[in-house]
Amino acid sequence: MRIALPPTIDAAAFAARDPSAAVLDLHGKTMGTSWSVRFAAPAGVDPTAIRKAIVARLSGLVAEMSHWEPDSLLSRFNRSAPGTWTTLPPDFAHVMTRGLAIAETTNGAFDPAIGKLVDAWGFGVIPVTHVPSRLEVETARASSGWRRLVFAPSGAHLRQPGGSALDLSGIAKGHAVDAIADLLHNAGISNALVEIGGELVGRGIKPNGDPWWVDLESPPGLALPALRIALHGMAVATSGNYRRGAHTLNPRTGHPIETHVVSASVLHQTALDADAWATALTVLGRGGLELAHDLGIAARIVTVIDGTVQEYLTPGLSAMVSD
Repeated sequence: MRIALPPTIDAAAFAARDPSAAVLDLHGKTMGTSWSVRFAAPAGVDPTAIRKAIVARLSGLVAEMSHWEPDSLLSRFNRSAPGTWTTLPPDFAHVMTRGLAIAETTNGAFDPAIGKLVDAWGFGVIPVTHVPSRLEVETARASSGWRRLVFAPSGAHLRQPGGSALDLSGIAKGHAVDAIADLLHNAGISNALVEIGGELVGRGIKPNGDPWWVDLESPPGLALPALRIALHGMAVATSGNYRRGAHTLNPRTGHPIETHVVSASVLHQTALDADAWATALTVLGRGGLELAHDLGIAARIVTVIDGTVQEYLTPGLSAMVSD
């Protein structure tokens, strides 16, 4: 089996670990999927209180950035009048800051402002019964796109240019994973594995000194060699149309992707970046490998063309892998 090890190891985590600590599991539902947390419990930690704090934190993020909740701040922004400025709370502002930066780096392969296109194809809140016409797609594209947004990070003000709709489904879940890991750290829990809908971040180590091992997700039915990852100070996210509710649009064409990518996985320091980059590489396909190489992004892209399965590892990931 192939194993991927992080480029750096936190020696302090090993020195500070408590071999007698119990490993506890918490579970729940959020963002239309499930969440789970596994952590080495320090003495005196109340799991019930931790779970309550996790639920509250996730509920707050949904209230800000869900495009499924009509009363969320995101939904209110999408309905706001042209020229309206919305002041974003810290989580929302952070997601927009990183999302717009990644949109620029990928030339729009990742785009947080494709809500109208998502709706046109029936992938959003309101399903449609037909494939959109060329006119419908072009109309949606005309009001979409990250370049139409004006964001002032210093004051966290976001301007509605008129008709634009945010859809943060390709980045907000990753941020939620990071946020829960930070919540646990602030509660004195330094060793934990956090997962939301298959996106994970690992902090610290297990009480026995092992890292948090996870197997890289692969599309069902494909005979790919297994890849086990030591999530130690790292996050991983996978994008793929085989996943429940997943539909990948190319923001630059307004149509579903034609890259033959069935899975794109990214390892990164944060789940937010891993999430957004997995989406971008799904859109870019093999053409994104050079960009990932130049930026040192650790990624795996899987394509299926005429029944032939091909796996591509970027140098950033290959450098971590050993048999």
